[in-house]
Amino acid sequence: MTDIHPTAVVSPKAQIGIGVHIGPYSVVEDDCVIGDDCRIDSHVKIARYTTLGPRCRVYLGALIGEEPQDHRFQPGTVAWTTVGADTTIREYVTIHRSPFPERYTRIGSGTLLMSFVHVGHDAQIGDRVTVANQTAVSGHVIIEDMAVLSGYILIHQFCRIGKLAMVGARTIIRQDIPPFCMLAENECVCGPNVIGLRRAGYDSFARMAIRRAIKTYFFKGLNATNALAEIEKTPDLLPEVRHFVQFIRSTERGIMPGDPELIALGIRGVDEEKE
Repeated sequence: MTDIHPTAVVSPKAQIGIGVHIGPYSVVEDDCVIGDDCRIDSHVKIARYTTLGPRCRVYLGALIGEEPQDHRFQPGTVAWTTVGADTTIREYVTIHRSPFPERYTRIGSGTLLMSFVHVGHDAQIGDRVTVANQTAVSGHVIIEDMAVLSGYILIHQFCRIGKLAMVGARTIIRQDIPPFCMLAENECVCGPNVIGLRRAGYDSFARMAIRRAIKTYFFKGLNATNALAEIEKTPDLLPEVRHFVQFIRSTERGIMPGDPELIALGIRGVDEEKE
């Protein structure tokens, strides 16, 4: 049964699913779609052209789909914000729609945005991503599936963060972070996200192949062209390693650097995984 508090303001032009709860003083504007079994706490604003998938949970004070903080935005522009199923949006998160017509800001399914996270216009966040408190995701940023971002991170516009990457707290991301990598608080890649790979179900063979690719690219002292060529010499290249290579080849902002101390040690500086 749908439960809308008497003080909530819900547009008659919004589509509200079955079993939805909307708390006190929350606002749902025109042309919104709220999926079945969503729970929206008090003082939340779901702005125009926003879609929430089923079973989303939105906490106190969140703002989803608001007009962007961009001088180019023109009133009346139709652009959308979509949030996938089973996503959790904690207190005072802000998510902005695009200033450009017919464009999307997207949040995937099963994603967790913790308190005070900001997601800028045209950002694309994948499935099962975790973004911790106070992190700022600028416009046009792409975060691939299952990445984990710690708190107080600043991400420059147009940067990309690859699948299952893990980023340390209080870092400033100015360039791309390839899939499966761990970025330490010194803003350098320090190796693979081993724990994340294990939790995601990658077997030891796949984890070792990913580890070797990361070592070759970041810690052998090769330039990017030669490092990628060496990685691609591997017989029967796994899809995960191929994705790692293709991600780097397609960069427009460059790649965050490897840890200089580990580069100085060479490939021996990154221990083999203990099975």
